[in-house]
Amino acid sequence: MKKLIAICLVSVSLYGASAAPSTETNYAKQLSHAFTTVSKKAIPAVVYIQTEMHGKRYSGGNDPQNFFSEEFFDRFFGGPPQRQQQQAPRRQSQGTGFIISADGYILTNFHVVKDASKILVDLNDSHMKEVEAVLVGGDAQTDIAVLKIEGKDFPHLKFANSDDVEIGEWVIAVGNPFQLEATVTAGIVSAKGRNNMQITDLEDFIQTDASINPGNSGGPLINLDSFVVGMNTAIISKSGGYMGIGFAIPSNILRTVSQQLIKNGEVIRGFLGITLQPIDSGIAEVLHLKSTDGALVAQVMKDSPAEKAGIEQGDVILKINNHKVKSPASLRNEILLMNPGTKVILKVNRQGKMVTIPVTVGSSEVNSGMASDRARKLGLEVTPLSRELASQYNLRDEEGVVVKNVEPGSPAQLAGIRRGALIMAVNHKKITTIEEFNEMLEKAEGPRVLLLINVKGMVRFFSLKVD
Repeated sequence: MKKLIAICLVSVSLYGASAAPSTETNYAKQLSHAFTTVSKKAIPAVVYIQTEMHGKRYSGGNDPQNFFSEEFFDRFFGGPPQRQQQQAPRRQSQGTGFIISADGYILTNFHVVKDASKILVDLNDSHMKEVEAVLVGGDAQTDIAVLKIEGKDFPHLKFANSDDVEIGEWVIAVGNPFQLEATVTAGIVSAKGRNNMQITDLEDFIQTDASINPGNSGGPLINLDSFVVGMNTAIISKSGGYMGIGFAIPSNILRTVSQQLIKNGEVIRGFLGITLQPIDSGIAEVLHLKSTDGALVAQVMKDSPAEKAGIEQGDVILKINNHKVKSPASLRNEILLMNPGTKVILKVNRQGKMVTIPVTVGSSEVNSGMASDRARKLGLEVTPLSRELASQYNLRDEEGVVVKNVEPGSPAQLAGIRRGALIMAVNHKKITTIEEFNEMLEKAEGPRVLLLINVKGMVRFFSLKVD
């Protein structure tokens, strides 16, 4: 009888009573609850975007690693791959967006809606499913666009301060990969401040391993407090699908650009008028610097805000408004995102002496070279050759202007000209500035123009039809 009682007691302890959950299980449940809470708040504010484009001629490249090829954008933004030089009377594209205000402003990537003749937005609302949206404004340099739909009291998301985001922090991506609406994936912040990726002109990306696939572009990257820390924009992939490396535009850039687009319909950027270069260990040693942080002033433009303030060639800019300058890219981005007229304080190392210089930020619209009518017809946007660009594109001891952007379907794109190419001459005449480039294009006679271009170290001629 005693043995039977003992067996019964063991049976009760093993099967009759449930064991207390472990500490690890509680932590897992708390994290799971955080994910579900964020998802419930985010999904109603995330929208599915479909666009139609009429009469666009385009070329579908076969290099999925080329961020600017049609094949890459077709895959990432969810559009069908197309054959080279195919005429498309109506082209469809898909992507993601998210509502940022109760009155219906929506944020997405500019490439999702660029050149769209019609934009349709699918809401996660059974009473108001598909509505037509209006493009308020778009900024190609940051790949940000703002849409507007009519209505009120829309569920919406708010921005976090992306400067506070930490590496290793949990984040959630919400989007419409492969047209599967309201898909949620989770990961961590892998890195911050990614630049020189040649994805956009103004880069300061958050890198994440949250699963991002074709159709996710324009969707929010959200922290566990349900605030937007970034907007999913690009991936590195050999196949066009997820491989663990995605990039999101930080929320501080999203906030600044979207406010300007809503207020002005365009973005007017800050401008100092200096060419910057990074500081390597050799330069740091020669200049007796304690670290390679900061930005070395390689050139000061005449009559620029920098020259008027007293900035000199050879100055090392260490701080702006009392916080450290880590690299030329970080300083450039900060200035570009400022409104013209903003006053900043620069702390500069000038030949070993610390100098404080107040500067009033100018406008890049006034100081940048405007594209000529012929340049626009060719589909080319160019920028001066700076030391940063020379280093970035391996352009040594060369002169000319750098291709900043190529319009999809343009004569330049169809001829194979890509971003980063160096235009050295127009109709056998050497050019070194944007003004000379525009002047030689306007002087060119006939329907075609001959360009001498350095493409990845190879120099060749391109004959482009202007009209």
